[in-house]
Amino acid sequence: MRSVIPTPMTTASIPSYNPPGLMVSQPQSAAQTLAIRRPPSVSSRSTTTRRHRSNRSHHGGSPYIPQNEFPNFAHTGDVEIVISHEGQEKWYMLHRLILAQCSGFFEASTSEEWSRAQAQSQGQSAPQESERALGRISEDEEPSSPLGRPFASSTHQAHRPRWRYELDPASQEDDTPMLIQKPLPSTLFGGDHTPRPPPIRNKPPAPTNGFFRSISAMQSAIHIPQTSPQSAQDNDIIRDYDNLFKIFYNYAPALDSINITEAYIQCKTLLALADMYDALEVVGPRIDHHLLQFQSRLWKQIAKYPPSYLKLGYLARSKVIFTEALIHVVGQWPSGSPQLHSLPDSVVELIEDKVDDLQDLKAKIEGRLFRLSLTTHRGERASPYNAYLDWQAAALFRDWLAENTTPPPPPIPKNSDSDPRGMPGPLPPVPLNSGRIYRLLGIGGSSYLGHDELKKFQKLRPDDYSRENLKRFERRMDEIKSLAKEIVRPLTRNYLELDLGRDGGGLGYLTCTRVEDVDFPWD
Repeated sequence: MRSVIPTPMTTASIPSYNPPGLMVSQPQSAAQTLAIRRPPSVSSRSTTTRRHRSNRSHHGGSPYIPQNEFPNFAHTGDVEIVISHEGQEKWYMLHRLILAQCSGFFEASTSEEWSRAQAQSQGQSAPQESERALGRISEDEEPSSPLGRPFASSTHQAHRPRWRYELDPASQEDDTPMLIQKPLPSTLFGGDHTPRPPPIRNKPPAPTNGFFRSISAMQSAIHIPQTSPQSAQDNDIIRDYDNLFKIFYNYAPALDSINITEAYIQCKTLLALADMYDALEVVGPRIDHHLLQFQSRLWKQIAKYPPSYLKLGYLARSKVIFTEALIHVVGQWPSGSPQLHSLPDSVVELIEDKVDDLQDLKAKIEGRLFRLSLTTHRGERASPYNAYLDWQAAALFRDWLAENTTPPPPPIPKNSDSDPRGMPGPLPPVPLNSGRIYRLLGIGGSSYLGHDELKKFQKLRPDDYSRENLKRFERRMDEIKSLAKEIVRPLTRNYLELDLGRDGGGLGYLTCTRVEDVDFPWD
């Protein structure tokens, strides 16, 4: 048996504390021996503390540590997107999986078929293999050190993307800037080179002479330049793309929550961008949720601009906004038709169907109103022969109804409205305020054909006028108004979220259009 001879202990090899039995015959590894035989000036805890010095700052700075969160997933992102427009730039490193799930554009452009076609097109225009063979290193191999061992991979090694997109500026004024796929730039030794954002500094750099000159120039400046409209537009483009990617990653978009007019503009441009990248199903619910927070202010804005909000509701797939705007559009059709040319045919057909339904309902109710009559105590229909006063009440009601539900005749054209040949030019139709008439019929009472009008009508025949006849005439007119109130009830319903009150809120059209779930054109 081979005996183990203890190593002679020196002053440098004696630890500060030795457990009992440690120096008995125990073999020691080379690593332990080297750890024990260190210079006396190094404390016993230096080995432990050295492990945590990699992130320690030197000379006021720190090494760059890539983040792995929105908008820069430096460790896991595989799609690089650069939004650069008129000197302003925003950089993203995102995931192909999330982009493809949220956008049909990214799903198609990052597919295998598209990538294969791109590789073939790039292979035809690429240089010969002999010219690019210098320094080519496989992506699966690690570079070796001079000692033959591979370098230790850093914890924060840069992650190489597989796809790169850049914003292509519009060549013409009417064109819209759009993302296009770009080949990844290659380095001298092969592989891909991805520009990284500037490193993060713990402290600001020391000021230079140019800094002080800039401060002096700012203090002596009298005129402060204002932001041009083009710069504001560029900010809007970058803001829309940033909101689009935020929604993809379930972050709240930066939209105005105070000014509803500004919020509408921001939502409109964001929806147009989502429509361009086939992402309306993801962006629409966010827009719907944001606008519905305005509540009553939103309903009033829709009443002012129903065609505009009908487009927005369709793009956002918002049932509430679309229904609210559709009721206004149908009620005042065809006044808003010129503004709906950009909507698909399915929406226009839906509007026309609802307009036809409303016209049919109005025709049925008007027919019943004109057929209204009173009966005598024997159950006979009132006529000039058996109940002259009752017949007068029914005749006056029909005359008032015909006068208020018939469109007025077109005005006589002036000489300036005629063409050079002397033919009169076409005149626009006079709008009929039928909604107000039907709401008056729905209110009944003294809202129309009041006491003074009935008294004036009775005095047309002085021989038949008396206080008793006037009271009986008013009672019979109230009976007719009660019957008319029940007949027009379907037309006086309000399916808007906007509270119109008893008199209809000043709207001159009907708001009784009912929109079912099967009517939405996107379902």
